[in-house]
Amino acid sequence: MIIMQKLSPEWEKETGNKLNWVVLEENVLRQKVTTDIATKAGQYDILTIGGYEAPIWGKLGWLEPLDDLGDDYDYGDLLAPIKSGLTVNGKLYAVPFYTESSFTLYRKDLFDAAGIKMPDQPTYDQIKEYAAKLTDKSKEQYGICLRGKPGWGENMAFLGTMINTYGGRWFDMDWKPQINSAPWKKAITDYVDLMKKYGPPGATANGFNENQALFSTGHCAMWIDATSAAGRVYDPKQSQVADKIAFTRAPVAVTPNGSSWSWSWNLAIPASSTKAEAAKSFIKWATSKQYVKLVGEKDGWVAVPPGTRKSTYDLAEYQKAAPFADTVLKAILSADPAKPTKDPVPYTGVQFVAIPEFQGIGTIVGQQIASALAGQQSVDAALNAAQKQVERDMKKAGYPKK
Repeated sequence: MIIMQKLSPEWEKETGNKLNWVVLEENVLRQKVTTDIATKAGQYDILTIGGYEAPIWGKLGWLEPLDDLGDDYDYGDLLAPIKSGLTVNGKLYAVPFYTESSFTLYRKDLFDAAGIKMPDQPTYDQIKEYAAKLTDKSKEQYGICLRGKPGWGENMAFLGTMINTYGGRWFDMDWKPQINSAPWKKAITDYVDLMKKYGPPGATANGFNENQALFSTGHCAMWIDATSAAGRVYDPKQSQVADKIAFTRAPVAVTPNGSSWSWSWNLAIPASSTKAEAAKSFIKWATSKQYVKLVGEKDGWVAVPPGTRKSTYDLAEYQKAAPFADTVLKAILSADPAKPTKDPVPYTGVQFVAIPEFQGIGTIVGQQIASALAGQQSVDAALNAAQKQVERDMKKAGYPKK
């Protein structure tokens, strides 16, 4: 997004239109955009929204369809699973600006020095073992960095996948919350244990950006997070460890299902916009094949938006600059939002549940878990409190809906 903002004067010159950017931290962005669109306030002409909101808001008639960007846009070049996740009843309501799954980044120099070989897909037991060996708090070197900042799209994005692979699920087939079930307790106990023993201090303040800064400045031996981080941590202009890192798949526990997430950041137009044609022109420009090439030429091929277009992965320049490209593409294509867990579930979504109530529910659960991480309550107490609150919220929302 930072690069898009930097390059957007090119579109302004071409079209004579002017952009007024509003840049917000992730949790704040979600809150402001959701409030704006739900109240039809019309403050924005283009929104950055996730793969969670796009189909829900499209179905509610809150977004303009984006099927008319022209044949030269090449809709067939968009990665099929991402495009289908943004489509409702045959209409596309947002287009992907970048897509991510999750994976494990690690410091190969530290692993080599400790005589550890990272497997192709580590288990969480192995992650715990490696984190113990690679923590040296006297050097501010932490075995692992993970999200601790509360929010459905912050700590719960990572924890959703950890819970899935431990055999947990958000709801059973009758929409009964499963938050204080045995798999949740095991996953969250291991997470809190990992972070307290081998993570950085003050982890409840760390989201994606804070952990990226810690990893890029050499403070983390391992970091499990979004594949979109690869372009930045491999860029020597932005990372002090660019030549010392490697990557592998996200860890697993009892099942591979839902162990790595599936997420897209997209551009969409609210139905309240009075400048829909100009907005479509910008969206077409900013998500086109030509834009990908422009980023490569101006900012380096390692920085191009990943996971949106098949053609990006055919570019020789990108393949050469981005050693992670193939792993990222496979992770994105392998995530199955229809089968995110070991046991059957009534919802779609890997690290989220595709219902309107999930933003509130996910954030409440994230706050309780952050409280356990901060040592303010036990894991059992946190999950029991979350379970009761989610039961109340789901009952109020009328679940199970027939």
